[in-house]
Amino acid sequence: MLVLVAPGQGAQTPGFLTPWLELPGAADRVAAWSEAIGLDLAHYGTKADADEIRDTAVAQPLLVAAGLLSATALGDVSPGVVAGHSVGEFTAAALAGVLDDTAALRLVRTRGLAMAEAAGITPTGMSALLGGDPEVTLPHLERLGLTAANVNGAGQIVAAGTLEQLAALEADKPEGVRRVVALKVAGAFHTHHMGPASATLEEAARELSPAAPSTRYVSNKDGRVVADGAEIVARLVGQVANPVRWDLCMETFRELGATALVEVCPGGTLTGLAKRALPGVATVALKTPDDLDAARTLIAEHAAV
Repeated sequence: MLVLVAPGQGAQTPGFLTPWLELPGAADRVAAWSEAIGLDLAHYGTKADADEIRDTAVAQPLLVAAGLLSATALGDVSPGVVAGHSVGEFTAAALAGVLDDTAALRLVRTRGLAMAEAAGITPTGMSALLGGDPEVTLPHLERLGLTAANVNGAGQIVAAGTLEQLAALEADKPEGVRRVVALKVAGAFHTHHMGPASATLEEAARELSPAAPSTRYVSNKDGRVVADGAEIVARLVGQVANPVRWDLCMETFRELGATALVEVCPGGTLTGLAKRALPGVATVALKTPDDLDAARTLIAEHAAV
């Protein structure tokens, strides 16, 4: 059974969209999306530097556009499950037919702008903790005033909070944690710091008419399969200020019988977690169009309606 997943913010790198725009029809699709959301996606995906695409308002729609573009390039795919990490949930919602591509990109553009504004209130950020025992790490973060914003499984937790709190974490790592790595994001996402963004997104979501998903959609909130389109959108709104439980998503993939996982562009992060947490599950990450043939081969062997 095939799982199709979409990465979250921090996966972007300068120029990563360039080879995808060379595929037939890709440049026209991106141009139409750019006009619809008022953001030159082609420019940011090909010419912008790391600081420019670190901007939350840019990174989020850029990642969703790249995910949708690469998924289309795969051809006719029938995954057994779709899911996304953080902003990747918007990609997954579009892939499942809950929202059309343009609606998903418009909503994520609103999300990015609102989260950037919320992040400007207090200097905040996020850092990944590599290694350690969650039973030790989680209480340690709480003592420092930090939130476990992403519980990713495979020994990885992402802490979020003020820059001062993150500096204190760097100086006082939980027992067993090997490294603390600052992420390429511009705020403490999935924490109470994003409360104002949730309110903005909720208002924007009222204009949508979501459809039921065409395949099983696994939610970041609790790893549950959600079959109602309106509930999926409500979860997209609420997730802005609440932790991502990717560990529970991967548990659900296992329980549902996953045998293969393909991560859409810019792939790598989620396949890395899957290799450690889901032994025996074959993986392919779509980094460039050169990865399409390997992904199609895997899909042909494992896809299920």
